[in-house]
Amino acid sequence: MIPEAFVRTTVEREGAAGEAWLAELPAIVDELVQRWNLEREGPWLHGQVGVIVPVRGSGERPAVLKVSFPHPGNVHEPDAFDAWDGRCAVELYERDDARYALLLERVHTTSLAEYSGDRAPIAGNLLRQLAIPAPNGLPRMSERAGEWAEQLRKDAAELDHPLPSAVVDAALGVVEDHCREQPETLIHGDFHALNILRADREPWLVVDPKGYVGDPAYDAAFFLRTRAYYLHLGGRALDDLLSTVETELHQFAEASGIEADHIRRWTHLIIVQSAFWARRHGFGRARTGDHLDELITLVDKIATTWTA
Repeated sequence: MIPEAFVRTTVEREGAAGEAWLAELPAIVDELVQRWNLEREGPWLHGQVGVIVPVRGSGERPAVLKVSFPHPGNVHEPDAFDAWDGRCAVELYERDDARYALLLERVHTTSLAEYSGDRAPIAGNLLRQLAIPAPNGLPRMSERAGEWAEQLRKDAAELDHPLPSAVVDAALGVVEDHCREQPETLIHGDFHALNILRADREPWLVVDPKGYVGDPAYDAAFFLRTRAYYLHLGGRALDDLLSTVETELHQFAEASGIEADHIRRWTHLIIVQSAFWARRHGFGRARTGDHLDELITLVDKIATTWTA
């Protein structure tokens, strides 16, 4: 029942721990189906870190059972869903934190990435409504500011890269100006078009939050960085890509109520971090090879142009 692609990527990423968890996964799903009195409907689906099992719960309610690989980045997903309580996000029906398992409202598999109209206004409007006071106990992005600054300096000194010092200095300036003190606001933490899905209760609902406390501009910047990646995959030349991202930045700012320059600076920081991260670890969809080299070149160019 476990999709082969999910097995392959989990083992590649997690090694022996991933193999052990995959061996237990069918029994975990069976246990949860019985405990929550569910009926299975259709084949298993998957994301990057978890499987999605279509089910029907009490009262014939359509739902999905999501079971994720145990990882610190997945701990606070149910806390974010609890806080939003269905506000622009899928509803959480049940949770088993020890199993990293959630019973969630079922939505469609069509994402905002497949939408033919303007995506940024939709995403910006969702982010505006998701920006609520954060509940207690969530990790604060501000506590990572010192680590970010240290890593930027270390990467700039140790890695072979073409980024001018002005580009790195601008990213460090964002850390000092915006990262050390951030609002006590709940943010998604992995906000991009593939995590915004068509739904019946609302036109669009978000899925897969990380659940952080911080500046909503981080989510806006993450959305724009990921948009640049998919525009590149769609064959956009660099000038056209940058023009499109600039347009979408202003659309996002208007819809979200976040100042455009504030989003721009956060986006610059994330782009520079991505340029260094890729050199050390690769990207999720390109760990090695020509595709990775191509993406690193793209990110370098965006980081340099964005600074200028």
